[in-house]
Parts: sequence; C-alpha cells; structure tokens
Amino acid sequence: REWSGSTALIDWMESPNAHIFKINVPGYNKEEIKVQIEEGNVLSIRGDRLKEEKEGKENLVWHVAEREAYSGKGEFLRRIELPENVKVDQIKAHLENGLLTVVVPKDTSAKSSKTRNINITSKL
Repeated sequence: REWSGSTALIDWMESPNAHIFKINVPGYNKEEIKVQIEEGNVLSIRGDRLKEEKEGKENLVWHVAEREAYSGKGEFLRRIELPENVKVDQIKAHLENGLLTVVVPKDTSAKSSKTRNINITSKL
C-alpha cells in the first residue's frame, strides 16, 4: 500500500461490508477537501486550506502566525491503494467537527478465494 503526506493523521478500519477511513482535518471545511479515486484504485484525500485574508488588516501588528505555518501552508495529501474488491462508485465521505470519515463499500458478491482442486489428466 502506498502512503504519501504526513499532516493528516488517518485510521483505516475494515468491517465485513466496508473499509472505513477516519482522517483528522481540524480547521478544514468541505470546500477545502477533495476525495477522489485515481487510476489504479488509489483513494486520494487532498486538503488545501484557504489562507486567511490579511488585506484590510494593515493596521494590525502580527505577533505570532503559527496556525498557517504549522499546517505546512495548509496543504496535505494522502494516497491509499485500495484492495480490488471495493465499489468505488459508492464511496461516501462525511465531515464533522474536524473528522473526515470516508466509507468504501466492499463488493461482497466477489468470489471468495477458496481452495479448489484441479483434475490432472494425461492429455490436454
């Protein structure tokens, strides 16, 4: 599995019917987050925080500006290679109180990989 990025902490859980991802995105709103499926069944979660407008605040003296610096310019990217048995057209995402939850349903109709005996013959 491929992971990139380091600012958004993530948990990956699996239930019998879905893969569930919980990602910490404090301070982001849904317009600043993009969830996509890329080629190769890769779940991409990207955040790009809108910068606080400093225009019209020329008369302010900034003593500390850590929030923007801490988040690495307000950007993050996480990529997760998903298993093949998922329904990418049914993915749902929900953002509440700085927690993004992405639910990727499994394709439960997929054949299980049970052991199957193959007959051996003397001729093909």
